[in-house]
Amino acid sequence: MIAGVDMQDAGEIFVDGKLICDTVFRLPPERRSIGLMFQDFALFPHLSVGRNVAFGLRAKGAAARARAEEMLQKVGMARFIDAYPHELSGGEQQRVALARALAPQPKIMLMDEPFSGLDNRLRDGIRDETLAVLKEEDTAVLLVTHEPEEAMRMADEIALMRDGKIVQQGAPYNIYRSPADKAAVAFFSDVNVINSTVQGALADTPFGQFLAPGLPDGAEVEIVFRPQHVGIDFDRAGQGPLPTAERGIAARGTVARARFMGKESLVEFRMDHDGSTLRATVPNVFLPKINTPLWLTIRRDRCFVFPKLG
Repeated sequence: MIAGVDMQDAGEIFVDGKLICDTVFRLPPERRSIGLMFQDFALFPHLSVGRNVAFGLRAKGAAARARAEEMLQKVGMARFIDAYPHELSGGEQQRVALARALAPQPKIMLMDEPFSGLDNRLRDGIRDETLAVLKEEDTAVLLVTHEPEEAMRMADEIALMRDGKIVQQGAPYNIYRSPADKAAVAFFSDVNVINSTVQGALADTPFGQFLAPGLPDGAEVEIVFRPQHVGIDFDRAGQGPLPTAERGIAARGTVARARFMGKESLVEFRMDHDGSTLRATVPNVFLPKINTPLWLTIRRDRCFVFPKLG
């Protein structure tokens, strides 16, 4: 709809404060100065790389080839100007697609999961190269992705969408640190959830009480936190109850599974108090034996209390 490929059923679309489309008026796509980069690159197989890049240009002949060569130079593909798409790798096709989309100097670039088809080994490098070219061209970008790492890596601002509506919008850091709901927390990482009931604006858990302001007595809540914010008391492995001064801030669990993930270890615990599962991530290699009892703590400043839905 933004690019003009389709027309919306309701609402208006503005670019720099200028109406480009509503349910009656529709600015033609070629007059919108908007580039579109498809998930599968959509290069024309019968055209050379240079002619693919020059396809959307108003200039023709030598001027068009010069602009195509300029853009291919920026993405490191100038030597392939006379090659054809089938002769290129996936990463090379992605670079050509970027050059083609940027050649007409659009104000806005629309990108539909443009890196999803790339090998994991290439993805990070090509993302960074793409971002550098887009910044150099001073092009605003609207990128769709289902990859949280990609959103955090590329975006100045993230809009989380669910069921066709924006549920939260802001800088990546703010959305990560102040999520709107449990699903927003879960978008960026795995989560642990502890269920509780509010009494006197407090939710009682094996890890102590959590503030639940504004919620009535009897309201069910979920305390949500990420595995990397679970602490393990290595010094008290297998020992008895915590001293009185420490009770209520830690809970004991038994190792159910542990596996090394490359940069960190993921340990799953079966909690003593209710048999539920809690996950913790530990830097480097930490592979305790199954059924090892350990005391766990959680960072309160990294916990989120949400009303339980449904």
